[in-house]
Amino acid sequence: MNSILWKPGPERVAASQMTAFTLYLEKLTSKRFSDYQQLWEWSIEHPTIFWPAVWNFCDVRASCLWENVLENQQRMPGAKWFKGAKLNFSENLIERGQDEELAILFRNEVGHAREMRRGELRSEVARIASWLRELGIGIGDRVAAWMPNIPETVVMLLATASLGATFSSCSPDFGIEAVVERFGQIEPKVILVTNGYMYGGKYFSVLPKVISLVERVPSIQHTLVVQYTDDTPRLKNIPGSKLWSDVGSAAPIKYCQLPFDHPLYILYSSGTTGTPKCIVHGAGGTLLQHLKEHRLHTDLQPKDRLFYFTTCGWMMWNWLVSGLASEATIVLYDGSPMQPHAATLFQLTEELGISVFGTSASYLASLEKRGVHPGKGYKLDRLKTILSTGSPLSEEGFQYVYQKIKSNICLSSISGGTDIVSCFALGNPNLPVRSGELQCRGLGMSVDIFDNHGNSLVGRKGELVCTQPFPSMPLGFWKDSTGNRYQQAYFERYRNIWCHGDFAELTQDGGMLIYGRSDAILNPGGVRIGTAEIYAHVIPLEEVVDCVAIGQDWEGDSRIVLFVQLHKEVIMDTALKEKIRQRIRSAASPRHVPEVILAVADIPKTRSGKTAELAVRDIIHQREVLNKDALANPEALTEFHLRRELN
Repeated sequence: MNSILWKPGPERVAASQMTAFTLYLEKLTSKRFSDYQQLWEWSIEHPTIFWPAVWNFCDVRASCLWENVLENQQRMPGAKWFKGAKLNFSENLIERGQDEELAILFRNEVGHAREMRRGELRSEVARIASWLRELGIGIGDRVAAWMPNIPETVVMLLATASLGATFSSCSPDFGIEAVVERFGQIEPKVILVTNGYMYGGKYFSVLPKVISLVERVPSIQHTLVVQYTDDTPRLKNIPGSKLWSDVGSAAPIKYCQLPFDHPLYILYSSGTTGTPKCIVHGAGGTLLQHLKEHRLHTDLQPKDRLFYFTTCGWMMWNWLVSGLASEATIVLYDGSPMQPHAATLFQLTEELGISVFGTSASYLASLEKRGVHPGKGYKLDRLKTILSTGSPLSEEGFQYVYQKIKSNICLSSISGGTDIVSCFALGNPNLPVRSGELQCRGLGMSVDIFDNHGNSLVGRKGELVCTQPFPSMPLGFWKDSTGNRYQQAYFERYRNIWCHGDFAELTQDGGMLIYGRSDAILNPGGVRIGTAEIYAHVIPLEEVVDCVAIGQDWEGDSRIVLFVQLHKEVIMDTALKEKIRQRIRSAASPRHVPEVILAVADIPKTRSGKTAELAVRDIIHQREVLNKDALANPEALTEFHLRRELN
């Protein structure tokens, strides 16, 4: 059992929405829940009571209530939630709070600042929705955005959803091939783009790529351009183009009332192992799951300020926008988190009074490496919760937060993904935080750990599964009429059970440890080892910037190869290799020690900051790396190709 780093005080527990919801359930059911484990077990045993209770507690707005909460409960996929209910996603996000209350706060790396109050947000959504309606956009149509994380992107999402159309987005740093692969599959009629963007102190033009996109995706009939940077957009080469500022006045918003499972979003798998899967998510399931996660598991209160460092190409952006439904102010940041200095996001936290701060484990590790001490340089009085996801947060990362950022804070490592646009395991304001652990499994999520034979495990590593349907399961994959691709992606390994593809462990105290993707599992001598088990002990070394571990086919077995990115002045010599091996041997086990350790200049990453282990594994086995354009730094792969040390 890992050491406790933080416990909520009695006042915080008493004031939390998790406590209020528990009391609400006790009154509703005449039951007593002595602890979270009891509450979680009840929630998965009684889904037809639990999920309506979340609906009512969170005040979901609907024009029609359901006839049946759950049909085909034993089928995954195939279960149907809240049949007969009709609602609108946008209405639930923006028709809350008073006109003068802040809805959005925006900053970027060069200091541009904007704010949007709820009245202005409603007006802007009405204006863009009127324009879309004039173009004939409605139920069944797709609207896409190739945009930075700015208020206009949020407005377009809400305008699209108000009409019953389906929204999809990529960030502007995606290469043209990656965008064509995604938007080309879903065939949007309208696309929202920017003229350019800034990152890391550099300016990047987008419109030349937009011209190519419109030529290669013939479904695009209309292009709306946001002038985000100073250069004047030239639209003559883009058919059907119009400036955002030139869109006319608004008619009142008409929120199209739609079934619970109406398609809201199309999100994409990373695309590093083949053509990206287009994952379709329903409006009701997304809304209900996000409300549960925000209000109960994150304790997001009205007038809280919710920030997540993300781009529009990562599901955490969709998760962030849903904070509007809890009457919180969402904080958008566009640009490098290291511009103009490494502590920029914590300067932002002080200036804007951010209360919930979301980021990636790799960002926290980067701050630790740089010796950044945000708690010393900034007043973080309003900050009550830090969220971390994207990859497992190491024990050193947990300790860094409490030692260098803030000691009295709920640090919630969360895990789920694009596949479910939400979380399987996450935080809880009423539970202690243990070093290296996710606090709990999500309410209503029947999460378990299975061995190869489908046996449940506690205290041992295995596959993360979900054994019962949940509302935010995908509706399916785009153009997968038979459902075969959807079935193969999640239900092929264990019949009628969602297999998520994470290698994980349930702890005796109800927490969870994540060891990385199970398709990147190392298997020397038949022993399954998660890559995070190695990274946790290598990345904290002062000589190391980052690393990636893969399994190389070798003499009828597999051997572990570790590639290490070092600080510029450091040389990978025999002494450093032995130091790394000794650190892994003593902190993990002899089985974890890599047989080969090599230095590289850079580690390949996906655009959401995840280490591209499968791409590295493919290239060292001289297999084609598909969709390099889905990587943030595909040039980094060059150094891995045909390494003589691996012959």
